[in-house]
Amino acid sequence: MAMGSRVGVFYRARVAAWYIAALFIAGPAMAGPPFRTDDPEPVDYQHYEFYTLSTGTHLQGETSGVLPAFEYNYGILPNAHFHIIVPAVAFDAATGTNTHFGPGDTELGLKYRFIDEDKNGWRPQVGTFPITILPTGAESRGLGAGHVRQFLPLWVQKSFADWTTYGGGGYWINHGGGTDDKNYWFFGWLLQRKITDKLTLGGEIFHQTADKIDGKDSTGFNIGGYYDIDDHNHILFSAGRGFQNASESNLFSWYLAYQITN
Repeated sequence: MAMGSRVGVFYRARVAAWYIAALFIAGPAMAGPPFRTDDPEPVDYQHYEFYTLSTGTHLQGETSGVLPAFEYNYGILPNAHFHIIVPAVAFDAATGTNTHFGPGDTELGLKYRFIDEDKNGWRPQVGTFPITILPTGAESRGLGAGHVRQFLPLWVQKSFADWTTYGGGGYWINHGGGTDDKNYWFFGWLLQRKITDKLTLGGEIFHQTADKIDGKDSTGFNIGGYYDIDDHNHILFSAGRGFQNASESNLFSWYLAYQITN
């Protein structure tokens, strides 16, 4: 094989590997901090959440993520909040090449809860959280997908004393630049428990169908939680991996954030 052909094959494989990794990053894509599975509960009206975070995924021969990214959620209505994630510094480190740094893809969304939970009964709260990811990162440097992606989910949540469970899923519209890109599904479910007044721990399992014509489905898990320093300052964390096609999607992933609420 000629040198130019080998370089071209390596470059295409690297871009494909980054794209798979980007879909498994815990934070900036479809995540309910510190997990990938989200919930239907919006930020309270005229209140906000602000996160400074790092998240990333390691797969065979490559590690990609953001350090730092910033997330802001603001309650614009009694049952809705506006959402934005700006990856200030994304990175992509592939074996045999230089590590690339730069802005990543920007995420915008609007979470809306249309059914409130019955605290004394079995009715859960239900909501949706449409997300659009804009291609503000450089695809050629492994820092962005190079095209718009949209997620249309439905989320359900119910609490019982110190236990909370939530999950659901939705459909990703993948406006891919390549001919082998395809739309796909994501599903996840989480169970968590309040351990102390300050510490909550939980775990999730999630599944994603193939986003490429010849791609593979992926399944994985995360374990994590959050620690309340006080009423306004919080630390969020999770880590996990895939157990279906893990070497191509998620050998190890992490999420770590400092959150300010008001």
